[in-house]
Amino acid sequence: MSTIPFQGKVLVAGATGRTGLWVVRRLLHYGISLRAFARRADKLAEFNNIEVELGHIQNPDAVRRCVRTCNAVICALGATAPIGTDSPVQVDGDGTIRLIDAAADAGVQHFVLISSIAATKPFHPLNLFGGVLSQKRRAECHLEKVFSTEGRTFAIIRPGGLKDGEPFRHKLQLDVGDKISGVIDRSDVAELAVLSLWHPKAKNNTFEAIRLNEEAQTSLSPYLDTLPAPALATNAAAAPVS
Repeated sequence: MSTIPFQGKVLVAGATGRTGLWVVRRLLHYGISLRAFARRADKLAEFNNIEVELGHIQNPDAVRRCVRTCNAVICALGATAPIGTDSPVQVDGDGTIRLIDAAADAGVQHFVLISSIAATKPFHPLNLFGGVLSQKRRAECHLEKVFSTEGRTFAIIRPGGLKDGEPFRHKLQLDVGDKISGVIDRSDVAELAVLSLWHPKAKNNTFEAIRLNEEAQTSLSPYLDTLPAPALATNAAAAPVS
């Protein structure tokens, strides 16, 4: 395997969810050191000798512990109930924001957030599930604010409807501006999240991802190559020099 242009430890938040498990698998594929943050260790039984930090995203002490000594975070948190402790408010909103702040305080340099297509559309039918899109957008805005400062970077991935297929089975479409809709395999979302740790076009960028027709892929990196320059970078380049 060629040298991976990322050195350091990655925290995977929501590591036992169906997308989070794929993130762990893809990080291990690339030989990247990781720590899994989850409520239960038994769902990680398929992995040998990985570091696990048990805790709940609502527990500030657990969140602070899980990010210590990590260089990057991939957040695959997602609500599983419309109300209560597993609701969008508690998980996609408050919980993710808590993680973002703890990561910044701990010196984490890069944060990858797996959000959702239509996060900017509060009247989308998906938002009937406990306001999940509005909560994801809250977290996006907070991440942009906190991790666009000097010494920090972020990437926000907005996948379409999540499916459970194997990776590299479909052509993909990536876009910006929350204009497209469709579905995508969780495994390919995980791969994009891992690539976003080092791909220059993903840094400080927010993009949507869906799958197209079935066609074997050898890499998803060329899709990231097609992304436009991040809006933050464009704005910075256009700003007058004082």
